[in-house]
Amino acid sequence: MTMISMTVNGKAVSGNVEPRTLLVQFLRENLRLTGTHVGCDTSQCGACVVHVDGAAVKSCTMLAVSCEGSHVTTIEGLANGTELHPMQAAFREHHGLQCGFCTPGMIMTAVDIVNRKGSTLDEHTIREELEGNICRCTGYHNIVKAVEAGAQAMGAGGMQAAAE
Repeated sequence: MTMISMTVNGKAVSGNVEPRTLLVQFLRENLRLTGTHVGCDTSQCGACVVHVDGAAVKSCTMLAVSCEGSHVTTIEGLANGTELHPMQAAFREHHGLQCGFCTPGMIMTAVDIVNRKGSTLDEHTIREELEGNICRCTGYHNIVKAVEAGAQAMGAGGMQAAAE
């Protein structure tokens, strides 16, 4: 077993893990942060996206030990208490989900897109940037509209991800 320490959603955490433990396993099983989903185990679907040191990563293909000393933000860490992050609120308002399984990864990816590309995003850019996230329920129309609205809200003074 290997002892690891990191900051998750603004709180210092540590735990003993096998060297082969994936970040998604550590988050879900050790920390009980089950908002990060496992959909494919092959880095195809994007349901497991979290932010590590400010960048979106697929936690199903990242070893937990590689995050030693890192700052990790999960879907649970985006909201400010009971106030949803602007991207979360936009997904709710614009019906950017159906079953909800892909939603945490979509939202984490969307926040990363805004952090990298700014708050003025066109449909083509959003669709291109979401290519690594699969939704099996929707035609992506409402997801794209939610990302566009969330990006605008983030640019209008909404909070950025607390991933740094």
